[in-house]
Amino acid sequence: MSIDFIRTGAAIALAAATLCATGCVDKSSPDMVDTRSVERWNYLIAHEAEKAYDYLTPGYRETTTRDQYATAMNNRPVIWKHATFEKKDCDGDRCSVVVAITYSMPVPGRAEQRTDATSKQSETWLRLDGQWYYLPSN
Repeated sequence: MSIDFIRTGAAIALAAATLCATGCVDKSSPDMVDTRSVERWNYLIAHEAEKAYDYLTPGYRETTTRDQYATAMNNRPVIWKHATFEKKDCDGDRCSVVVAITYSMPVPGRAEQRTDATSKQSETWLRLDGQWYYLPSN
């Protein structure tokens, strides 16, 4: 067996292991809720609500278009700055998730002044067809 053959085989094995490490995640696992909840918020923080839309339940997406959602979320007076996963409580295909959101908002009566705060948001996530989706409360 030649050294080149062994090196090629090792390189292929390493590439396959790396690909699996990044792409072989069980998307139906409750552990994915941690990641997906923060990913959704990161899109909102970046004013990319059209991408956050894909994290909404299919039922919600049937009643609200991508453009409607993006316009409503991207034009809020609140400036979201940071999202941190706090905790979750899962029961089967439903998880209650708490995400800490740091934000800036205008101070009433003071046109140019803003104040920063952090609030904990409780969210409901549902597993549908092996994928976790956010169910808005409104």
